[in-house]
Amino acid sequence: MGCAGCNTGMDGVPKGCGSKGHCTSGGCNKMNTYDWLTNMDLHDPMEYAYMEVSFKGGARKDFYKSNKSSYAITGDMVVVEAASGYDVGRVSLSGELVRLQMKKKRVSEDRVIHKVIRIANTRDLEKMDEARSKEQKAMVRARVIARTLGLDMKIGDVEYQGDNRKATFYYTAEGRVDFRELVRSYANEFRVKIEMRQIGSRQESGRIGGLGPCGRELCCSTWLSNFKSVSTSAARYQNLAINQTKLSGQCGRLKCCLNFELDSYLDALEDFPKRADVLKTKDHKYELIKKDIFKGIMYYIQILDRGRGPVIALPKDRVKEILALNKKGEFPDELGGGEFATISQEKDDYSEELTGIIELPTIKRKKRSNRRRNNRSKSRNQNRSNSENRPRGKGDNQGGGASNRSDRQRDNKKDGQRRNKKKRPNNTNRRKNHGEKPNSENQKK
Repeated sequence: MGCAGCNTGMDGVPKGCGSKGHCTSGGCNKMNTYDWLTNMDLHDPMEYAYMEVSFKGGARKDFYKSNKSSYAITGDMVVVEAASGYDVGRVSLSGELVRLQMKKKRVSEDRVIHKVIRIANTRDLEKMDEARSKEQKAMVRARVIARTLGLDMKIGDVEYQGDNRKATFYYTAEGRVDFRELVRSYANEFRVKIEMRQIGSRQESGRIGGLGPCGRELCCSTWLSNFKSVSTSAARYQNLAINQTKLSGQCGRLKCCLNFELDSYLDALEDFPKRADVLKTKDHKYELIKKDIFKGIMYYIQILDRGRGPVIALPKDRVKEILALNKKGEFPDELGGGEFATISQEKDDYSEELTGIIELPTIKRKKRSNRRRNNRSKSRNQNRSNSENRPRGKGDNQGGGASNRSDRQRDNKKDGQRRNKKKRPNNTNRRKNHGEKPNSENQKK
């Protein structure tokens, strides 16, 4: 891998390391193969007649026939033939190693048609830089046109040819896309020959690049060339939590690195006992909660009707013995006795043994006293009973009712209880409220 300062300059030469295009680790070029024969001062009279050339920093590679008159070696910028015009790339591999690389990728010599023309000059590199500067703007504009036409696709990357005569648009889509109208729109917009190439989500992330959660560059953009299917069973075999956000990469699929150590886990799991989820003793049952595959330890927890029992760590050989006894109908007194590690329930820090993470112990909080709550409920019930038992008159809905409420509130602040002070209007007020005259006037009439 290259250093962190390995950035590509305007002329295609990496910056930071100062190796002028080819550092010893091969990190200046994506998907690079270390050409260890180049550093040896040996002349090969039977040099292989093919070269591997990479384009756009290793995003795409292809094989070409070498031109002996050009004297190009690994790391040189060369001009190669294309289907229409020419292209500019860097020689990533030459010599006998190309034969092995072609055999690995199953490319026969008959399929190689184009050849290396010459070593690129200054004008060729300037034209290539001009083409690279158009790619970002072209990708943004291409996405706008595709969205306008209502096509269900995503333009992931754009690559211009070295002579600015052709542009390749890499896109991802769920199904088949009819982009005939799109190609015509692109040709009118960019005035170059258009080629549409569909890629997968993993190939897209490999072309774009980035950093993974491990802190290194993505494997698909640096060295991984063949993508194998990854399933959730690979995570289960490695005792990983089935968390989609943590198991997915930048492409939205399961991480390819789940398959890297899967074979080691499968070999280690062959020695573990099968169907050992539950162990029985004379008094208790124990359930399997975790396996430490490389240490050969299995962790069991005691099954209780209520609460959480202690966690016991048992070697896999001891588990096999207990399973054999349980099949015969025999139950031991204890799982392991005093010679095996037992994690107590009181400490509540057994996760350190299981996951390597230290958890803080739970803090016992004091229970909140219910005295205040009981006082509130008593006063509320008493006020409710007083309001139900209080006789209501017609004058309660007028000014007398408001004074009663203010009196009750004043008494509540002093004594904490409500007092009902009844004020009943006299007969004259009652008659006035009903629109009647006093008795003296009635008698006169």
